[in-house]
Amino acid sequence: MLLSLVLHTYSMRYVLPAAVMMGTAPTYVLAWGAWRLLSAVLPARFYREVDDRLYTIYQSMVLFFFENYTGVQVIIYGDLPKNKENVIYLSNHQCTVDWIIADMLAIRQNALGHVRYVLKDGLKWLPLYGWYFSQHGGVYVKRSANFNEKEMREKLRAQMKAETPMYLVIFPEGTRYNPEIPKVIADSQSFAEKEGLAILKHVLTPRVKATHVAIDTMKDYLDAVYDVTVAYEGTVDHKGQRKLAPSMTEFLCKECPRVHIFIDRIELKDIPEEQMYMRRWLHERFEIKDKLLIEFYDAKDSKRRNKFPGKSVHSKLSLKKTLPSLLFLGGLTASMLLTESGRKLYVKTWIYGTLIGCLWVSIKP
Repeated sequence: MLLSLVLHTYSMRYVLPAAVMMGTAPTYVLAWGAWRLLSAVLPARFYREVDDRLYTIYQSMVLFFFENYTGVQVIIYGDLPKNKENVIYLSNHQCTVDWIIADMLAIRQNALGHVRYVLKDGLKWLPLYGWYFSQHGGVYVKRSANFNEKEMREKLRAQMKAETPMYLVIFPEGTRYNPEIPKVIADSQSFAEKEGLAILKHVLTPRVKATHVAIDTMKDYLDAVYDVTVAYEGTVDHKGQRKLAPSMTEFLCKECPRVHIFIDRIELKDIPEEQMYMRRWLHERFEIKDKLLIEFYDAKDSKRRNKFPGKSVHSKLSLKKTLPSLLFLGGLTASMLLTESGRKLYVKTWIYGTLIGCLWVSIKP
């Protein structure tokens, strides 16, 4: 009986945040859809400005749960500018929370609405979210030989033409680093050895295609590239072996006490333009990430573990930046669900929004 109560209490830690974040999705999509229709006759720039503001509201609510609710300590190293910039954000990838980390940095620059992702193609089928991410400026890509460079360039050029602020998030590894799937890590290391590249321990060999297309297409539009390395505390077992990084569910259950984020701001002039040379440059950047993570996880001196070298800042996110969004979206959703007509509209938005979204992404990149 006691064990059952404990398990129930544990599960409720993520049930409430998940219910609110997913439960407000139809309300958000309705608000966005109304603006999409109203702005059809306006220049694209006006649509983007309001869309970015709407996205800021929703993602601020998400960050209420991932930061304020969990109480996680966000520790930032390196040079994160205070001002907004047009950037490409390159990061190691180990779990779904990595998406949220980009939001955590962007909100501290007042650029949350500018976050857009390069995502694997299968995610476009997510109900409501998959369609919206594409509409917000996200780019879906297929791997290896199926990668469509022309589509990605066209989408990025359209964003530049509309003067869309850009905080483009790319995970060059192409898939997550998972210590529980050693074959993926071994294959990545074998490929690096075959290509004469340094073998990496705590990250996978990066793929250059999406990064090269993004930088090459927007080189005159960007201010910088952010090279971001992320480590989650509490991901080492009793034997000192690295464990799987926390899922969103585990993170919301407060299983990660601290997240460490190292940022290196790189000028465009310091990045090779040709793909062959950029590939080696990108691998060298991941070698730097690997050394940081080796220090974090494997340093012989235990006092040097669980932190990156250099100065750090414990950055706490104010409730003023997140709670109003939660109250606003939660209030709108609650008021809709209080009436019978509102409930019908809510359900229809889930059903028809998903169907229309799937149809849209199947015929348009």
